[in-house]
Amino acid sequence: MASHLLSHSAKVRNASKLLHNERALLARWFSGDAQSSLNSNRDVWKTRLPESSTRSSVFEPAAGFTKRNISIASIKRGSIIGSGFTGVISQSSQVLSRRCYASASDLPPHQEIGMPSLSPTMTEGNIARWLKKEGDKVSPGEVLCEVETDKATVEMESMEEGYLAKIVRGDGEKEIKVGEVIAITVEDEGDIAKFKDYKASASESSAPPAEETSAPSPPKEVAEESAREPGAKVSKPSALTPSRDRVFASPLARKLAEEKNVPLSSIKGTGHEGLIVKADIEDFLASDAASSQVSAPSKAKGTMDAALDYIDIPVSQIRKVTASRLLLSKQTIPHYYLTVDACVDKLMSLRSKLNSLQEASGGSRISVNDLVIKAASLALRKVPQCNSSWTNDYIRQYNNVNINVAVQTDNGLFVPVIRDADKKGLSTIGEEVKQLAKKAKENSLKPQDYEGGTFTVSNLGGPFGVKQFCAIINPPQSGILAVGSAERRVIPGSGAEDFKFGSFMSVTLSCDHRVIDGAIGAEWLKAFKGYIENPESMLL
Repeated sequence: MASHLLSHSAKVRNASKLLHNERALLARWFSGDAQSSLNSNRDVWKTRLPESSTRSSVFEPAAGFTKRNISIASIKRGSIIGSGFTGVISQSSQVLSRRCYASASDLPPHQEIGMPSLSPTMTEGNIARWLKKEGDKVSPGEVLCEVETDKATVEMESMEEGYLAKIVRGDGEKEIKVGEVIAITVEDEGDIAKFKDYKASASESSAPPAEETSAPSPPKEVAEESAREPGAKVSKPSALTPSRDRVFASPLARKLAEEKNVPLSSIKGTGHEGLIVKADIEDFLASDAASSQVSAPSKAKGTMDAALDYIDIPVSQIRKVTASRLLLSKQTIPHYYLTVDACVDKLMSLRSKLNSLQEASGGSRISVNDLVIKAASLALRKVPQCNSSWTNDYIRQYNNVNINVAVQTDNGLFVPVIRDADKKGLSTIGEEVKQLAKKAKENSLKPQDYEGGTFTVSNLGGPFGVKQFCAIINPPQSGILAVGSAERRVIPGSGAEDFKFGSFMSVTLSCDHRVIDGAIGAEWLKAFKGYIENPESMLL
């Protein structure tokens, strides 16, 4: 079909080279409505990812490319939807690349490899290290480099056979936007030398993903400024007045205000519904009021800096994401907390017996945390309302009980997941926790190791001796259990001198009140306490 199109279409007669690698794709593209996009030699073919995806990127020929050059997006583990290619591409852990066939600077055919999106929340990444050097031959499936994402360090594999001609972003480079060119590959080894002085232009990088925010996304700055009337009023700086109302500003305006140390509460926005835009910040800085209000904090900061001895610690990707997600959780989820004390004497006795059997059979020892995870999963099966997530239109109740376990490492906090914990034995849970904790400390977790959890357990009692604490819910989940340490207590009897000793552990359940009512949360804790105080029931 593709050859038939080439022989009968004057518009694509000179594009025969394009069929070398993408024959089937072009055949679909030229069919239907897409063909009208080639009506003019001056047209630029653009392929846009769907607006609902995690980022909005445009692939277009770099500056200097000839009019008939075409960029093709090859996406790893993606799929083209529909019988005809309409530009809609399904995404799942994607590696973005773009094939370029010719250029005005006489560069040979090559492939531009972009920073991949390796997790649903990833907007930028860091290059940990390159495992291939410039000039090395690469094959499909071979690891090119290690990318530090917002969750972990992930290996990025090659999609096609060729040679690594140029490493655009080297080892240790940070804050590379998703889609930004990081390397160039070629098919012929003789073309490697032609990319010695290659530099990616700004137009070759994909547009950064839209910033995730709980408020409705503001309109683009460009469209907003072009829509302004010539006689529109310019924002005037107003007096700084304390206000508890939330200030709405575009991401660009917030960044500029932070760099210039401008308080957003002193700016009157001229955007849609009072949104503060970049032009408002620039107008404020140009006014006389800005000098008086900006200089005062600067002087105070300078005085404070001179009196303190400190170091500035760079913020890692995992720390940035942890901070943003926990802030979002506390700001948008109505937390409430329920605490109970559970006697763990029978639990400790059962653990001793099970560990004796494990040691005799050569198995690993079972920890108290393994028993807590098992009890929590069974309680979720008994009270499934707590195994749910809130959406604006409905509450999603999960049939799988997947428990995230908080693991603290030198690189930050990770929450690997134990899938279907309610169906697994204690020894299996213990082995998985040990393996995932080891991978977390080595910073080698894969996305499948931490995605898909429905409930979280955080234990600061056993490792650190914390008596009791309240944990922050891990969105989109609706509950998290905070486990404290066990302590010996005196239990009064019926008589004046009748008493005994027992060990009690404090646990606190943090609930999302939109999903879990107080009585439901109490019912879950009752079930959990029953499994802890009568651990034999977990074996039934």
